[in-house]
Amino acid sequence: MPTLKRDDDVWVLDLGDGENRFHPDWLTAVNTALDEVEQNPAPLVTTASSKIYSNGLDLDWLGGHGDQLQSYVGQVHGLLARVLEFPTPTVAAIPGHAFAAGAMLALAHDFRVMRADRGFFCLPEVDINIPFTPGMAALIQCKLIPATAHEAMTTGRRYGGTDAASAGLVDKAVPEADVLAEALDRARGLTGKTPQTLRAIKAQMYVGPLGTLRE
Repeated sequence: MPTLKRDDDVWVLDLGDGENRFHPDWLTAVNTALDEVEQNPAPLVTTASSKIYSNGLDLDWLGGHGDQLQSYVGQVHGLLARVLEFPTPTVAAIPGHAFAAGAMLALAHDFRVMRADRGFFCLPEVDINIPFTPGMAALIQCKLIPATAHEAMTTGRRYGGTDAASAGLVDKAVPEADVLAEALDRARGLTGKTPQTLRAIKAQMYVGPLGTLRE
């Protein structure tokens, strides 16, 4: 399960040591951690203890709870929207795979640092026959240039870290040992932002995607 700790003037949210899929309990734990960060504002780095940042929706859970599909998707949209306009700087430190909604969660951050040599950044929905919701599509398209969004969304390409950086999916690809340190350095360079001002700026920048995610 996710765990939150303070590293001097930066918060570090570890999403877990497994696939870090969006089980309802996992979503609750992440939101509880985000509540604490908002109560004691400082830049936020998210990462994972495993080689998987997140594999996205918990399809096994959803298969047994189909009657809760609408509320579940609403919770997922709510988390993506919350991170997109989070009132502190956010940096995703991606130690390996970021797939589907897990990749979208990374895209919702202000910045992304990924391991260069192993792991994939992938939006596989076209290959698993799960169309993007309007909110998810809006999030992806507001963060990527059109050509990259088109390729990532319509081909399901698996981008390695170096290719992900070249395409603009992530801001930097570094050796495995440097992923968290690079993210922390980037976050520490963003201390001192006024939360209310930063939230207002992000809310205006992403007014369209936020509205679609929250519909």
